Amino acid sequence: MRRALLAEFIGTLILVASGIGAGIMGTNMAPGLPGLTLLACSITTGLILYLLITIFGPESGAHLNPAVTAYFMLRREVGWSALAYPPVQIAGAFAAVLLTHAMFDLPLVQVAQTHRSSVGLLLSEGVATFGLMLTIAGGQRHAPAQVPALVGAWIASAFWFTGSASFANPAVTFARIFTDTFTGIHPADAPSYVLAELAAALFAATAVGKLFPR
Repeated sequence: MRRALLAEFIGTLILVASGIGAGIMGTNMAPGLPGLTLLACSITTGLILYLLITIFGPESGAHLNPAVTAYFMLRREVGWSALAYPPVQIAGAFAAVLLTHAMFDLPLVQVAQTHRSSVGLLLSEGVATFGLMLTIAGGQRHAPAQVPALVGAWIASAFWFTGSASFANPAVTFARIFTDTFTGIHPADAPSYVLAELAAALFAATAVGKLFPR
């Protein structure tokens, strides 16, 4: 279990650092071109998810996401011990903020000023999170070896067709409160994002289960 928790901590740290770091690098190298920065974030996140799920999947299942953990628990695919995952994931996500800011010589802790608040954005988070669970369930059912690539492909694509740019992860949402960079989210808007993500995971646990039974 300790090895699994360490995998979740390091994996979530790397995942969050890759997203925030790509946003900072894209903004620095292409100021005034947010589309190019979003492209950098989508490619980086998609590739890093492929890598992380491949190497950490055998150790912890590579949830790297409290919504994914909640989904697996609701589906009874993991036991109560998985309740230890979300705190570790959140801790890893926050550590990623400190590490990334240090790498770019920024103040370690900031407060995001980017407001992300509308019905469309919350719907987008629901769609992105539900699609993530759909991808995981379908991949487990029909192509288990391809789950890392499938998840990376879904998230990279959802960056572009959802209005929220696909956070789809409560730990990511929490961490981005503390970075006033391209990927940040204002503290007042983060709770509604988290609720939308968890609600989508809850819905997916029922709906996806009917489509792809264990």
